[in-house]
Amino acid sequence: MSAAEMRASGARQGVRKFIGECGVFAWRAILKMWRTPEQFADVLLQPILFTAMFGYLLGGAVAGSVKDYLPTLVPGVLVMSALTASMATGMQLREDMDSGVYERFRALPISRTAPIAGPMVADLARYAIAGIITFGVGMAMGYRPSMLGIFGSLALVVFAGWALAWPFALLGVLARSTQAVQALSMLVIRPADVPFQRVRARGNPPPVVAGIR
Repeated sequence: MSAAEMRASGARQGVRKFIGECGVFAWRAILKMWRTPEQFADVLLQPILFTAMFGYLLGGAVAGSVKDYLPTLVPGVLVMSALTASMATGMQLREDMDSGVYERFRALPISRTAPIAGPMVADLARYAIAGIITFGVGMAMGYRPSMLGIFGSLALVVFAGWALAWPFALLGVLARSTQAVQALSMLVIRPADVPFQRVRARGNPPPVVAGIR
C-alpha cells in the first residue's frame, strides 16, 4: 500500500470514527431530553400558544377571518419556534460545561468537536417536533396546506434551526454562565423577531416567510 493510499484510508477511518462519536453524544442528548421532559416545553407549548392566540385574536382584524390569516401566521410561527428552540442549544451546552462533564470528555480519546456536534444533531428532533405541532394546530384551526408545502417547510425549518443553533452554541462556549448565554441570546433574537411582528400585526410577511407558505 502506497503512502497516498494509507493517508486516504486513515482519513476515511477518521471520518467514520467522528460520525460514530457524534452518534454516541447525540444518543446521550436524546436520553437526557427523555429524562428531563421540561426541555421540550418551548417546542411543545409555544407553537400551540402562538398559533391559537394570534390566530383567534388577530385573524379577524388582520385578514377578515382566522382561516384567511393562517397561511400567513403559520409560517411565521414556524420560524419563530425554530429560532427560540435553537437558543436553548447554547444554554444547555453551558449547563453541561458548568457541571464539569466536559472536563471528563477532554480526557477521552475522542474528537474535541463531537461533544458539541452530537447534541446539536439530537436537537434536530426538537425542531421537527415544533414544526409538526405548529402545522397540527394550524390544520385544526382550518389551515389546509399542500403535502409538498408541509414537508418542504418542515425540512427548511429543521435545517434553518440547526444552522441558527451554531452561533448560540458558540455563545454557550464563550459565556461564563447560563444567565449570560440567555441575555446574549435575547439580544440576537429580539432584532431578528422584528420582521415577524409584521406577520402578526399586518399580515404582510417578509420574503423568508412568504417563501415557505
